[in-house]
Amino acid sequence: MNRMNLICLGVRDMEKSIRFYRDGLGFSTEEKSNNPEVIFFSTSGTKLELYPIDLLAEDIDKDNPPEICSGFGGITLAYNAKTKEEVKEVIELARRAGARIVKEPQNVFWGGYHAYFSDPDSYYWEVAWGPNFKFDDNDMLIF
Repeated sequence: MNRMNLICLGVRDMEKSIRFYRDGLGFSTEEKSNNPEVIFFSTSGTKLELYPIDLLAEDIDKDNPPEICSGFGGITLAYNAKTKEEVKEVIELARRAGARIVKEPQNVFWGGYHAYFSDPDSYYWEVAWGPNFKFDDNDMLIF
């Protein structure tokens, strides 16, 4: 099991999240509705899904759903940039889309350059560039 095909984010307000991801950040989808039951975004790597958080909790366990909380859950999503300038560009795009910029672009101890933002449901994204980052034909980071 060495594959991840889809990341599902439970969201509190589907319309707001769609405006953020599709209309603000430019995530690609064939979905035109502003309030579908579920939405899938095509990326060059793992796909992204938005689904109402209460229905996601119920899907996990209808009789005893997990507690829905807010704040940091110990998970971050990442966008790996090909240049330092791209880190700045993505952070500005996120800012215009309504993201909360948690950490402005800056040098980091491991020799790279990064920043953090959070989406409307407080999911944290790191935008990072590293001097040794290399990408495959699908724009996926090579380790």
